[in-house]
Amino acid sequence: TSIDVTIFGLLVGSFLNVVIHRLPIMLEQSWRAEAAIIPDQPQSENGTLSLWGPRSKCPDCHEMISGFDNIPILSFAVLQGRCRHCHARISYRYPLVELLAGILTLATVFVFGFSWSMVGALLLTYSLLSLTFIDFDCQLLPDQITLPGLWLGLLFNLKSTFCSIEEAVIGAIAGYLSLWLVYQSFKLATGKEGMGYGDFKLLAMLGAWFGWMALPGLVLISSAAGAI
Repeated sequence: TSIDVTIFGLLVGSFLNVVIHRLPIMLEQSWRAEAAIIPDQPQSENGTLSLWGPRSKCPDCHEMISGFDNIPILSFAVLQGRCRHCHARISYRYPLVELLAGILTLATVFVFGFSWSMVGALLLTYSLLSLTFIDFDCQLLPDQITLPGLWLGLLFNLKSTFCSIEEAVIGAIAGYLSLWLVYQSFKLATGKEGMGYGDFKLLAMLGAWFGWMALPGLVLISSAAGAI
């Protein structure tokens, strides 16, 4: 039913909040570990994190968040947007991501029905939702999302789920090379970097899902959104 689908989306949104918050910290920890040979390199204060543990805790009082306080949307409303222990304000970002995931899940199931294409569309939607908020916070588009997303796009299009496999392969190549050429031209002309390599990989990922013919429209939409 629609309620079941929406609840599933809300639960996924709760997990996406973990991804959005923790993945940049995990990347920083990895970079610090790689730079550990540098004397006096500062160490991370977050401990060792993964997407699966340890349990979430309040960033202010560091008390563990119980399961009852981690119910999507409902817990935020019951607690009136504050930590149960220290009453520190909880960001509206958390219920927003959960709500977006719930709405987008319902919309995706409505459009595609319960099908193989629905599974792919949901995976892509959740990936893009995570990338959006990570990019907004940290100006990062992690390889841990874009590269698996690229391969998944090719995998789903082996049976022409969203486009033919030929269009998908060309889309991945053209998506990467088009922005790479823009980057190199801008750098050659100005001596500055106009974008990061994550942008190349993101467009390659989208090319793998939708094919090369979708790339001009995607670039136009993203350029307009960026300008706004």
